[in-house]
Amino acid sequence: MTSFILDTLAYSETLKAGGFSEQQAVTQARALAEILDRQMATKAEVAEHENNLQHAIEVLRLELKRDLAETKADLTRWVIGMGFLQTTIIIGVLLKVAKLV
Repeated sequence: MTSFILDTLAYSETLKAGGFSEQQAVTQARALAEILDRQMATKAEVAEHENNLQHAIEVLRLELKRDLAETKADLTRWVIGMGFLQTTIIIGVLLKVAKLV
């Protein structure tokens, strides 16, 4: 983690000017500095999270392409199968009408 520089003296002076006691102002300034120090992320951590997100997005994109290809293949099989079925039915009806069967 990175250190966040906070002017605790100026902050505590502002708190004292606002009505805080010396002890309250110093304690508040130290607590805020500690919280900020724990919560700040480094540029490297942010870059690592961005890389992880980019990788996750790429994996999802590839999975989506695969799923779409599988769906297209299934749909093509169904359309071809229904085309053969329809052709067979039409030929059967035509032969029946022509009384050839």
